[in-house]
Amino acid sequence: MRAWIFFLLCLAGKALAAPQEALPDETEVIEDLTTEEPVGANPVQVEVGEFEEPTEDVEEIVAENPCQNHHCKHGKVCEVDDNNSPMCVCQDPSSCPATSGVFEKVCGTDNKTYDSSCHFFATKCTLEGTKKGHKLHLDYIGPCKFIPVIPMAPKGKVYRGSVKDFPGFNASQDADALYNAMKGFGSDKDAILDLITSRSNKQRVEICQAYKSQYGKDLIADLKYELTGKFERLIVSLMRPPAYSDAKEIKDAIAGVGTDEKCLIEILASRTNQEIHDLVAAYKDAYERDLEADIVGDTSGHFKKMLVVLLQGAREEDDVVSEDLVEQDAKDLLEAGELKWGTDEAQFIYILGRRSKQHLRMVFDEYLKISGKPIERSIRGELSGDFEKLMLAVVKCIRSTAEYFAERLYKAMKGLGTRDNTLIRIMVSRSEIDMLDIREVFRTKYDKSLHNMIKEDTSGEYKKALLKLCGGDDDAAGEFFPEAAQVAYRMWELSAVAKVELRGTVQPVGNFNDDGDAQVLRKAMKGLGTDEGAIIEVLTQRSNAQRQQILKAYKAHYGRDLLADLKSELSGSLAKLILGLMLTPAQYDAKQLRKAVEGAGTDESTLIEIMATRNNQEIAAINEAYQQAYHKSLEDDLSSDTSGHFKRILVSLALGNRDEGPENLTQAHEDAKKLADVASNDSSDSLETRFLSILCTRSYPHLRRVFQEFVKMTNHDVEHSIRKRMSGDVRDAFVAIVRSVKNKPAFFADKLYKSMKGAGTDERTLTRIMISRSEIDLLNIREEFIDLFDKSLYHMIEKDTSGDYRNALLALCGGDD
Repeated sequence: MRAWIFFLLCLAGKALAAPQEALPDETEVIEDLTTEEPVGANPVQVEVGEFEEPTEDVEEIVAENPCQNHHCKHGKVCEVDDNNSPMCVCQDPSSCPATSGVFEKVCGTDNKTYDSSCHFFATKCTLEGTKKGHKLHLDYIGPCKFIPVIPMAPKGKVYRGSVKDFPGFNASQDADALYNAMKGFGSDKDAILDLITSRSNKQRVEICQAYKSQYGKDLIADLKYELTGKFERLIVSLMRPPAYSDAKEIKDAIAGVGTDEKCLIEILASRTNQEIHDLVAAYKDAYERDLEADIVGDTSGHFKKMLVVLLQGAREEDDVVSEDLVEQDAKDLLEAGELKWGTDEAQFIYILGRRSKQHLRMVFDEYLKISGKPIERSIRGELSGDFEKLMLAVVKCIRSTAEYFAERLYKAMKGLGTRDNTLIRIMVSRSEIDMLDIREVFRTKYDKSLHNMIKEDTSGEYKKALLKLCGGDDDAAGEFFPEAAQVAYRMWELSAVAKVELRGTVQPVGNFNDDGDAQVLRKAMKGLGTDEGAIIEVLTQRSNAQRQQILKAYKAHYGRDLLADLKSELSGSLAKLILGLMLTPAQYDAKQLRKAVEGAGTDESTLIEIMATRNNQEIAAINEAYQQAYHKSLEDDLSSDTSGHFKRILVSLALGNRDEGPENLTQAHEDAKKLADVASNDSSDSLETRFLSILCTRSYPHLRRVFQEFVKMTNHDVEHSIRKRMSGDVRDAFVAIVRSVKNKPAFFADKLYKSMKGAGTDERTLTRIMISRSEIDLLNIREEFIDLFDKSLYHMIEKDTSGDYRNALLALCGGDD
């Protein structure tokens, strides 16, 4: 570098001949390098101090330096090599400018505070090519806060299976025990299941060999002969090595007429490279056929292409993180789907099928930042059929394999009937890998232990064997485990950063003619009979504001009250729905609240649903409408009809004084500490009071950060703590607030599902939500509904209701997903 400066100084006289010509170039360089933001606010800022000198001579030198227009990535600076060519080298952190304030400091994912973004990226550059460097990222602006690390089981070090090697194992003795359990008339099934479920797979294979050596018989064949049904399938599956068990499952999935695509998806989307290689070899050995050829022959389209990619077992390993490609991959996925007319499926297949898990997690985070929506939402919108399901499974397994299997197990047992093949396959295949993690996530997501759900949903020896594989009851343990805490933390992080565009299904109609609509409605009700179809077509396809105009036009044209005419012509559930649509949102909510408190008994569920989900403006309008309609204040009626902490919660919400500002990270930490302290306090009164003071007054963005901090401090999700420490209406009210803060459309999707599942339909809840959310977020609710329950809201309404009431609900629903 000094040699270069000396050489240029020799030419200074010539360069000084036109000093002003360098100024525009110099100005461009300085503007380009400093960008718009101060040090510490922009993690990609590059310092320019070492390129500047105070004299005019040096200004001329900089202008002719080959490094002048050579761009280096963050953390690197340009130097000239011996061939006079620019090259990028890691910047010395000590060369970064000194900082003057805390807002210039940044926090890394190693929970270490760096003086500035310059210091951070210079340090990261020195770690380039190491595992530590791959994992180090800029976390947030400002000094690191003290956050207790959530302990995670180190991969490859702590065993997370539920079935372990049996101590004092003797294959010969076990073979004798199984032979005795099966000889003679009948068989001792308890002895068989106790022995087999308490041995590891490696030990079971040794038992098979010992059995054949001692008795000249095939143990699996004898077990098939002696056992029957689901119990037989489970025990026989346990006797096969994992790769051969997977091979058998895939063979069954593609054999005969039809294909079990869900089985193919589950196995190929979740297995590691080595497990895939073992599977392919086992399939070849067991069936003397090529697995790829069989799958290609039984599937088609992009679904087939992605399966073939997964079958190669060529995903980059987790320590391979192409940081330079993260932003590009996220951008490529966005351009291949959301920003493209049609979809470039090949781009999705290439990126999701080849990149390492760690790399893809970073890509998903980046995708959320640039698109405002999670990658799963885009996949559902851009892809379809089995290909969509496969890609979603891949994404879920990238995020958390344990969470994916917890969800699969839950869906296998929920509702009427049990998907036993799925239940057996997962319990067998994960029992020696990550069953403890699956159990933890299961209880976090579904508020019950996997052990209890198996216990309720199965029976006999089959149940006993499954419970042995499960390995324990987490409800009995009463502990919240690290893996589940990580899942809860990710949920709140996603809730905090996602930019959700709320969309209703009912929009103002174009070329609106209020008088024309009034005439159509009058004609539908005049004379004998009523044309319900015409009424439904008009009123479900107009916005609430347009319906109010129709009310006025009807009275002006006919001198009649449209509401009174509708009430006299319609009946039952349809009448309640149509009349509800004719009220303003505030009038409708006020009426529902009035019904909830008048007469004998109180409908606490309705009070909670409305008061916990409306914003300040909506609450104010409800108060005004309530006073006008019933000549009493809403607060007075709530106070007189409820009591205790539940009353205090409702009164606080009825004031409509929730803060509407952004998150305050310092305050969020203090609020979380307040909740965490009281969560371990035995004073019940203090518990409800402190939760009320925070949950009923803080803004939604702020509460998301509070609940995230709560997970860090306690290893518990706030909803879990509420359910554990509170009861009755107080618990339900706080849970409704938490769920509304986390994901309001999902909260309503869950209520809609519960209103229709099982015997009978809760039409009041169904009608209320369909009316109140139709112009706000019913389209979002539909998306969450199909995500949560694997069926569309439209389909469930169609199946669970009938007649004109169904037709009106389907019109409001706005389409089948």
